[in-house]
Amino acid sequence: MKTIILGITGSIAAYKAATIASQLVKNGHLVHCVMTQSATEFITPLTLQVISQHSVLVSLEDEKQAWKPGHIDLADRADLVIIAPASANTLGNFANGLAPDPLSSIYLATEAPVLIAPAMNGKMWMHAATQRNIARLEQDGCQFIGPEKEGMLACGYSGPGRLMEESKVVDAAEKLLHTSSKPPR
Repeated sequence: MKTIILGITGSIAAYKAATIASQLVKNGHLVHCVMTQSATEFITPLTLQVISQHSVLVSLEDEKQAWKPGHIDLADRADLVIIAPASANTLGNFANGLAPDPLSSIYLATEAPVLIAPAMNGKMWMHAATQRNIARLEQDGCQFIGPEKEGMLACGYSGPGRLMEESKVVDAAEKLLHTSSKPPR
């Protein structure tokens, strides 16, 4: 049984995180969901709490119950961090070492492997700034899955940017869990 942090960011594809969380739980993992505030516009924390069977971290204000900050505790316990969907904003925060929310703070504090599944408008995906952020994150050791190279997007455009199919994200996570190990503390 592995501990997985599932980060959900502000993308119309955020609702697909419920399927990813459900499959990871069915596979026997402990799943802790962490949402950006903008993700809550697309799916409720309660949905993910029921599926994961753990409270959902959305704000640093949610961390007042314990002496150890929740984002540090989760970062320490994580065997894998998955960001699905990953917005352009979150990619920028990660690439530039910014931590305006619990998810970005976990990213900076964890030693676990990180799997990123981007989802955004194709023009945003292809923008030089986004591509620069992706290159930086790959240099930092992050693994990427997707986005799909072609397909209809929620904005009405056709092209790259769709979140990879949920089962492919779960398969990539399982493979990463079996091929990498977190450094001992």
